[in-house]
Amino acid sequence: MIKKIYRVLILSVFSLMLVACTQEQQNRISRLGVTFMEGDYKITYADGVHVKEWIVDGGKVTSEPAKGYYFFWATVEGKKRYVQTPIARTYIEEIDLD
Repeated sequence: MIKKIYRVLILSVFSLMLVACTQEQQNRISRLGVTFMEGDYKITYADGVHVKEWIVDGGKVTSEPAKGYYFFWATVEGKKRYVQTPIARTYIEEIDLD
């Protein structure tokens, strides 16, 4: 419970900082390396009609902006697979699998 409150607080502060930034500053910030804390996430890649989703169960999602990809381990067809997906058009949602 404390972890969730901490995550929400961090995301809220980050969101407020983004609102105060210009579009150019927001673009630069979005290209910084990101590591989402260990947790449960739904990752969605959407490009037109092509939509692909993965669930990260108790893992983390990292990015390498220079290469333009998110990296994570997800369960695909019952097996753990290492996935990389473009940062552009990829959405990450924290979910509760409990």
